Order: sequence, then structure tokens, then C-alpha cells
Amino acid sequence: NYSKNCVVYTGTHDNDTTIGWFTKTSSKAEREHALRYLGKTKADEKHWEFIRLAFSSVAAMAIIPLQDVLGLGNEARMNIPGKALGNWAWRYAQNMLNNECQERLRGLTGLYGRE
Repeated sequence: NYSKNCVVYTGTHDNDTTIGWFTKTSSKAEREHALRYLGKTKADEKHWEFIRLAFSSVAAMAIIPLQDVLGLGNEARMNIPGKALGNWAWRYAQNMLNNECQERLRGLTGLYGRE
């Protein structure tokens, strides 16, 4: 439920990654609902499905954390609010963003006019 004058995110620095949420944080009912919403019966490449949903929304801007593009789990979570230590430690390494990720992002960006 977005309007044009909105920003859509798959996540922020304060919540788990999409994969982390789906595999660790979400309840069984939430996972089942997400799969029904996605029109899927299993959870293959769920991070790309959530990215596709964000890009296809009417929101003027879509922001996807790099951890979601890379399909990383809760080990790559950036911050846990209220936790004093261990936050902001995840780092991107140049070799993590491979050609497949780049091509998929390029394809979705073009398909949904987010150039």
C-alpha cells in the first residue's frame, strides 16, 4: 500500500536482513503469508522476490540494503537497537557483488523504470 510520494525499502539498518527475517525472525504464519503473497510454494531466492516487489511498487524511490541484494542472513545484520556492542561491524568486500547480482539489479531497474 504505497503512494507515489513514498519510499519503499526491503529493510533498514535497524532490522534483520530479508533472509534473516524469513529464516530466523519471522513466525511460521508470517512466512506462509509472505509465500502466498509472492505466489510461491517454496522460498527459493526469496530476497530477489522481495526486491522485485519493492522495485515494482508505485513508490517513487526503492532502497535495497546491500545485504539483501547479496542474499545474506542475520550474520550480516547492521544494527540491533538497544544492543550496546557488536553493531555496525558488517563490511562489504568488493568480490561479494558478482556479475549475476549486477545483471539482476540492472534487469529489475530497467524493467520497472527505476533508472
